[in-house]
Amino acid sequence: MANAIRSLRDRNGQDGSKAAKNRAVRTAVHQHKHLSKQGLLERAFTFAFRGLVYAQIWEDPAVDMEALAITPDSHVVTIASGGCNMMSYLTANPRAITAVDLNTAHIALNKLKLVAARHLPNYEAFHRFFAQANSRQNVIAYRTYIRPHLDDATLAYWEGRDMIGRRRIGGFARNVYKRGLLGNFIGVAHLLARLNGVNPKILLKAKSIEEQREIFDREFAPFFDKGFIKWITDQPASLFGLGIPPAQYEALAGEEKMAVVLRERLEKLACDFDIKDNYFAWQAFGRGYGEGPSAPLPPYLQRAHYAEIVARAERIEVRHTNFTDYLRSQGDASLDRYILLDAQDWMTDAQLTELWGEITRTAKPGSRVLFRTAGESSILPGRVPPEILGRWQYRAEDSLDYTRRDRSSIYGGVHLYVLG
Repeated sequence: MANAIRSLRDRNGQDGSKAAKNRAVRTAVHQHKHLSKQGLLERAFTFAFRGLVYAQIWEDPAVDMEALAITPDSHVVTIASGGCNMMSYLTANPRAITAVDLNTAHIALNKLKLVAARHLPNYEAFHRFFAQANSRQNVIAYRTYIRPHLDDATLAYWEGRDMIGRRRIGGFARNVYKRGLLGNFIGVAHLLARLNGVNPKILLKAKSIEEQREIFDREFAPFFDKGFIKWITDQPASLFGLGIPPAQYEALAGEEKMAVVLRERLEKLACDFDIKDNYFAWQAFGRGYGEGPSAPLPPYLQRAHYAEIVARAERIEVRHTNFTDYLRSQGDASLDRYILLDAQDWMTDAQLTELWGEITRTAKPGSRVLFRTAGESSILPGRVPPEILGRWQYRAEDSLDYTRRDRSSIYGGVHLYVLG
């Protein structure tokens, strides 16, 4: 969650110094005084967010593509995050995709995926690299097919080392989905579950949704009633690994205790969708996509779409900048599809107004904006001026349906606005 630091202001762009880019992230996150409780939490979150956060994006691309109604004339602008959806949108055949992000690790991951799609020799190599992501053959393939085509910044990232000295590209030999801030968080959650006698992978053995429900009620639901779990989830810092910054924590909790909210979201993930079709559940409960030809995968990793991904990869541009500044560089009525992930959850009213002012200026008639929120309701009414928001139609019934069908299950609301 919490992709807002990838959509707020970075005046230095991709060519700025590392210090300048770090200042941009701090500017996006820090809204309180340094020594206040909230200020200290914000600075701790900034520190945690410096490296790879999401090896896999956690928004359902099937819902996205249905809501966006992408056409061959569409120019899609999205926050990049882990890059899965950026690649998956290619299956809808848009004219162009621009993916923006302030996190340099995500930029490097997105560019790696694009080069891999264009230069790995076949589907088997592509699948092994990103769907299995746990073979030494991936490092050999990287050196042979990918490395010669990387730009200097991306090459430096993957050839460099992480905080404990591991070469980053080595993650694809040892399950990259266990890395990053979210991967580490899921690992800790698995450890806590095992210490309490629960192996999360048990859910993956269910043969039906009814059995998934039975397993959840028996094995997982009682876990959230434990005093230690209630206490630790009451601490905003405990959810940094989910990518939830301090400003989004309250929006997620609402009037409930956080343990209750997390239980409800996990229950939806575990029980509302057939485990055989939900790769988000496999990542959460199995820490990977599973083995075999029937394992559920994001669209971009499915064999049926491989030729489309390879042929259309050149339509994607990855930019190390933020959403608002990118839009500011574009002409009037020049774009038509916008994906904001959950970035708006912790923007100020002024930032929301600036963002939506640029969206409205650059939007063609009939343009669509899709975003998610930690809470259930759209956060825009009363915060974006009516002279801007009034030009957009909120598709309330559709939004409720998209929320219900989003297999990632971690958001309270999926929201669609269409320019009238």
